[in-house]
Amino acid sequence: MSKASPINPPVTILYEDNHLMIVNKRVSDIVQGDQTGDASLDRLLKDFIKVRDGKPGEVFMGIPHRLDRPVSGVVVFAKTSKALSRMAQMFKNREVEKIYQAIVEVCPQPDSGVLEHFITRNTKQNKSYVHDREVTDSKWARLTYRKLASSDRYHLLEILLETGRHHQIRAQLAGVGSVIKGDRKYGARRSNKNGGISLHARQISFIHPVKKEPINIVAPYPKMDIFPVFKY
Repeated sequence: MSKASPINPPVTILYEDNHLMIVNKRVSDIVQGDQTGDASLDRLLKDFIKVRDGKPGEVFMGIPHRLDRPVSGVVVFAKTSKALSRMAQMFKNREVEKIYQAIVEVCPQPDSGVLEHFITRNTKQNKSYVHDREVTDSKWARLTYRKLASSDRYHLLEILLETGRHHQIRAQLAGVGSVIKGDRKYGARRSNKNGGISLHARQISFIHPVKKEPINIVAPYPKMDIFPVFKY
């Protein structure tokens, strides 16, 4: 696990060893640098490790997967090239179980089931679209969901992501009329106060790429959202 540090880490560290660092991303964080020029988590974590561990040279921080900026939750970083290549292959082979939770105003029907679509990506809009049939440049997408709880206005869903397409959960839920709370891009009526959307990468499970031990990480809910309201 993470060691005591002379400086504060830029984000909550949930697990760390010589090969991996797993963090709880906030809705404002970007995993990797983009056109905004904002400081990215990979860069901030490199700087943090360099100071904490007194490393004289460049710190390695690989990115085997990503979360959208308005999404919170578990993100895995690789501290070695061996861990990066193995984790990337594990994600590709669907050997990593990713469980998300989402808050929606309209619950999909039935309360649990499978969503399968073909997804196309519009890079200019940075948005994905779902189709019932295969179309040009589309990719097959599948997830399973179940309702965990309901309040007067919202429903809490648990989602097991089986494929990793661009904006997949956001697009597929919107495609069946269950837009995620705060997700204006996909049809939500208003934004969340924290600037994010109510989609949280709650849990990740896999076999450690080097130690071959089971890893199971659960990320605490983000502040300024209503996830803790639901009892289940």
